[in-house]
Amino acid sequence: MSPSPSASSSADGWRSLFDGRTLAGWHVYHESGTPTNWAVVDGTIQRMADGGDLVTDSLYGNFELELDWKITPGGNSGILYRVADTGEETYFTGPEMQVLDDTRHPDGRSPLTSAGADYALYPAPRGVVKPVGEWNHVRLVVNGNHVEHWLNGVKVVEYELHSPDWNARVAKSKFAQWPGYGMSPVGRIALQQHGAQVNFRNIRIKVLP
Repeated sequence: MSPSPSASSSADGWRSLFDGRTLAGWHVYHESGTPTNWAVVDGTIQRMADGGDLVTDSLYGNFELELDWKITPGGNSGILYRVADTGEETYFTGPEMQVLDDTRHPDGRSPLTSAGADYALYPAPRGVVKPVGEWNHVRLVVNGNHVEHWLNGVKVVEYELHSPDWNARVAKSKFAQWPGYGMSPVGRIALQQHGAQVNFRNIRIKVLP
């Protein structure tokens, strides 16, 4: 689990995953070369067109991830973790923290699929996500089987991978059709392309033991 080439470390263990100028350390899922549907715009990573999800070159198992995201009206995206290279799409293997305009997108009608939720499995409370056009701050903790979703300083979701409760929820969801879902102990971090403009900035990670 080596750091990406663009990563710079700090004394407290955090290192940057985005240098603010290039997409060094990232690639489009199942592709090589310079991404064409993602670009750096005004110091942020921005989804520009249809195409694949943007994923880290490096693999991560236990970590804390922090970033900011901003989405356009009606927009949908996500942050996925422990994404294996074996799936056709990133969500075949990687659980997702939802990124969404809760007000205008249909997924915002259900807490299970609204901003901050563990998509389709664990709901997020209302009133934490900021309005469209404003930046939201994420802290995602993945440590062994323990996962926490933090949004704007509030812990909105907490769950245990592979617990009886998690297994039961997966079995009742669309993810049941993909045996590798949530099973990889390490994997890539993905920024989802889902048809809307979305921007990410201040992306940093701390690897945990």
